[in-house]
Amino acid sequence: MRKTDSVRMRAAVTRLLAVLVLAAGIARSQPIAPPPASYTIDESLSSRLQTIVADLCADSTFYVGEDGTEQISLAVIDLTGAAPRLGGVNPRNFIYPASVYKMYVAAEVLRQVSEGKHALNEPVVVTYPNAVDKSKELAFDPRPLLREGDTVTVNYLLDLMITRSDNSAANCLIDLARRENINRMMEAYGWKGSEVTRKFVKRAVEDSGYARIRSTETCALHAAEFMLRVQTNTLENPWVSMQMKALLGRQLDKSKLAAGLPAHAMMYHKTGWYSYWTNDVGIVDDGSTRYVVACFLPLREERALPVLHALAARIHQLLR
Repeated sequence: MRKTDSVRMRAAVTRLLAVLVLAAGIARSQPIAPPPASYTIDESLSSRLQTIVADLCADSTFYVGEDGTEQISLAVIDLTGAAPRLGGVNPRNFIYPASVYKMYVAAEVLRQVSEGKHALNEPVVVTYPNAVDKSKELAFDPRPLLREGDTVTVNYLLDLMITRSDNSAANCLIDLARRENINRMMEAYGWKGSEVTRKFVKRAVEDSGYARIRSTETCALHAAEFMLRVQTNTLENPWVSMQMKALLGRQLDKSKLAAGLPAHAMMYHKTGWYSYWTNDVGIVDDGSTRYVVACFLPLREERALPVLHALAARIHQLLR
């Protein structure tokens, strides 16, 4: 081979490598939206769920204070058969999720950990104004309240946020993950409208640009699809999915849907309750029957609990 040919070949190879490196960089910087969750719509299941909701007088339009009126948002994905089947009552109704949206925060934190941007044992200092809790969401949990200046790990904050629904931990992790990243993940899955807009702080001390933003909302369909991805190891990647499921399996609040299930049934879930809203979203597995249930009920907790207990029992019986 002549010298000039060799030079030309090396130059061509160099240009090709440069193109490949550039393409790889572009691929990394432009995340591809994952495929949609795979399930079929089951109108018969929806009809039966509608009957159950009506029997429990949960199909009403409920008064929720200054926000006016609201209706239940319920979605169930049956995982027991060959393919997932979705049914629901107002499953696309956007509603205030209370602490349920902490699971979206956890997913983005775990995604960043899986990519090496953070570590589970990474120290985090609790700063103003994130330490907001004056009492524990679940009084029996022995872990102390977070205080300004405390140093804890990402893993500790994740567990505290999901299992005890700690608001201070959620604020720290929202800052760590950043809302724009959480919402980019949500949009990639097609969950537009379920953006995380607020921290658990008063608007007067919110970050710049967030003081006047609308409150966070979600719907039962998006929450159920989230849990379906957790169950099928397709929430970002298997590591994120399994870490998420482990956290949800350690949920300490068993007062809502979980209280209506058989004693031998396991529920991996996130609850939320505030003012007029009482919610529970999770994966139920009793060894032979498996499904996802997402229920957002616009009722104060004292009125909602008996409804949720009966609803869980009826849904479980239906899917068996």
